[in-house]
Amino acid sequence: MLTQQQRNIIASTVPLLESGGETLATHFYHIMLEGYPEVRPLFNQTNQATGRQPRALANAVLQYAKNIDHLEQLDAHLVSTIVSKHVALQVLPEHYPIVGSCLLQAIRDVLGEEIATDEVIEAWGAAYQQLADILIGLEAQQYDALAAAPGGWRGDRAFRVVRKVPESDEITSFYLEPVDGKPIIDFQPGQFIGLRVVIDGKESRRNYSISSAPNGTNLRVSIKREGQGAVSNFLHDHIGEGDTLDLFPPAGEFVLNDAQRPLVFISGGVGITPTLSMAEAELQRGQRDIVFIHYARNASADAFRRTLEEWRDRYANFQLHVVYEHSQPSELPQPDAIGRPTEEQLSAWLPADRDVDVYFLGPAPFMAFIKNALKALGVPEDQAQYEFFGPEEALV
Repeated sequence: MLTQQQRNIIASTVPLLESGGETLATHFYHIMLEGYPEVRPLFNQTNQATGRQPRALANAVLQYAKNIDHLEQLDAHLVSTIVSKHVALQVLPEHYPIVGSCLLQAIRDVLGEEIATDEVIEAWGAAYQQLADILIGLEAQQYDALAAAPGGWRGDRAFRVVRKVPESDEITSFYLEPVDGKPIIDFQPGQFIGLRVVIDGKESRRNYSISSAPNGTNLRVSIKREGQGAVSNFLHDHIGEGDTLDLFPPAGEFVLNDAQRPLVFISGGVGITPTLSMAEAELQRGQRDIVFIHYARNASADAFRRTLEEWRDRYANFQLHVVYEHSQPSELPQPDAIGRPTEEQLSAWLPADRDVDVYFLGPAPFMAFIKNALKALGVPEDQAQYEFFGPEEALV
């Protein structure tokens, strides 16, 4: 338990975290990934290179420090997101001491011994342990629940690729069935799985959204080939039908609520994957009207167009709008509009009654625009949900 003096010390470091938190986080990751290769599979090196992961950690540490006297006010969404990502990648209690020792070393190195005195380090050590205990406890609850659920499991489980389907020039779907032939947990539409691969003798883990509705027997992940993405390129080029992949159980908080309001899904590029799972599951229930708005660069990058058009033709409660950034030759499928997202488009396509639940996902600038446009158009902020592929960022 933190003493009040330790809380005061943590609070006093907030200005330093506000000005230099990203530098500290970057140094922390350098220490940890160089000194402890066993934790490298848990971290996406692309997110390290772009700075997304250090920025996310810096924000999380800052929020924790700001709320050190009132941890009940710590952003519940931030905590639940961290826990879900950890569970999907199988972060375990034994990983936490490694993180703690590297964080304290980074604080000492970056702030210097005059500021990062033994007293400060001791306070941050106690604060880190308190946060670690919170996360370990919440993660243990999820691990236990996933293992106990029908069709659930703990740790890795072997799945066989039974179909591999190109959906666009960039996105390929992998249809996966468990090798043991047993049922699959009834995951929540919108969740993601953790996937483990070994490339050139090095293990990597990634989270990928499930792009199909739960059916108890198989699942689908639809993966975009990223330019420098070691795992996505490996999956596209070297994993085929009949191969096996190790999967961790589904996790994630970007899921449908239990309300009966109309649904609006807005996706950009590969952001379509979790919204497909949500829309398919809701169409099977047949209880809510759905507006599905998808933005793609062009026809060659437009995944699942045929599936969406089949849903539009089959279900009276499903409306579809597709926008391409660039115009298309006349012989190719044509979108409903050309260009970037606009508030006018959304105004025309949203239900007249803005009492709707909106789920949106795509590149960060895209989501920032959608978030602000929805607010301007009168959609209640707490009814507009979004998720990041990768570390959390601020949408401004």
